[in-house]
Amino acid sequence: MIQIFDTHTHLNVEQFDGRVAEELALAKELGVTCHNVVGFDRPTIDKALALADQYPEIYLTLGWHPTEAGTYDDDVESYLLNALQHPKVIALGEIGLDYHWMTADKETQARVFQRQMELAKELRLPFVVHTRDALEDTYQIIKEVGVGPAGGIMHSYSGSLAMAERFVDLGMMISFSGVVTFKKAVDIQESAQHLPLDKILVETDAPYLAPVPKRGRENRTAYTRYVVDKIAELRGLTVDEVATATYQNALKVFQLDGKN
Repeated sequence: MIQIFDTHTHLNVEQFDGRVAEELALAKELGVTCHNVVGFDRPTIDKALALADQYPEIYLTLGWHPTEAGTYDDDVESYLLNALQHPKVIALGEIGLDYHWMTADKETQARVFQRQMELAKELRLPFVVHTRDALEDTYQIIKEVGVGPAGGIMHSYSGSLAMAERFVDLGMMISFSGVVTFKKAVDIQESAQHLPLDKILVETDAPYLAPVPKRGRENRTAYTRYVVDKIAELRGLTVDEVATATYQNALKVFQLDGKN
């Protein structure tokens, strides 16, 4: 049986209220059996914690999103550190830089990003990076702070193969979302085609970034299957080969080997 790990989904946002069981059932039908639910502020972290307690196939990544960087303070850090003690937490994130929305200045975003990277290292957790219109600055910060033995993940990667290789050289994994299925996403497809198979992950970022053939609609965690299908096509591999490799990669980076 095919097994796919959606390494980044937001089943904890209001669009999925009252529908999580339905979403997980559909996902299972398409072979998506594990779900990393990402909490990025207090409401989504609280909801993610509740979902993880309710559903065995849900794991947690918790952190303070760069668009929330302006609100990060000692109280937030205390709250976050407490939440990160949950036994189903597998990573810290999503953290990083967002120069598209610019809800906080670059210096504040960088400081909060660096601080959470340090927390991840102290807690021996991988960190999950959100970067938008800020790839080079993101790279420089990761290079400066250092990845640490638990590693890190470039979530919904959207850059070139050359840039992806630079992140891999720092110790990062590269995660592909539905964007890899878009016709004009040539750079991202090249990255998915040529990066070492043991360095890639798959995700949805649901309810955002629905892949072809569902583009323009609400994304669902089940649709990780279409990301796997596209990467298999690009690499000339079977769907099972890509599903198995990315599933094993997820177990390794999330330190779930032997637990799943």
